[in-house]
Parts: sequence; structure tokens; C-alpha cells
Amino acid sequence: MKKEGNLISFKVLIDEKGLINTELSFFPEDQIKKVFSDPYTQNYIRTILREGHLKLDPLHLYLEKQLQAL
Repeated sequence: MKKEGNLISFKVLIDEKGLINTELSFFPEDQIKKVFSDPYTQNYIRTILREGHLKLDPLHLYLEKQLQAL
């Protein structure tokens, strides 16, 4: 049986009124040790989350500002 989970999620959504919104979420760092038992995997997940924040946080903020200006 294959198990999977979402580590990083980035969405640009539009509702029925035509309002556009962005959504960015990350796997909680304080849950890494509880979910992943292998220290190598824990470090790998931390690296993925850190790099995701570096690249996606600025994009998320940029899009939010652009959408507010419309």
C-alpha cells in the first residue's frame, strides 16, 4: 500500500464571484520527527521545506500584493 502526504502546497484560487486568492501551506516542522523516523529523511524534509519557503514565500507575497492592487 502506497502512502503519501503533501509537504508543500501552493494554489491560486478563483471563487464563484471571480475573486482570486492565493494559498500557501507547508508541512509543520514540529511534526517532522513524529512522522519520519529516519534522521536522514528528517533532514531531507527540512531542506525541502526551507528551500520551498525561500522560493515560494516571495512569490506568494508578490501575488497577494498584485491581487490587492486590482
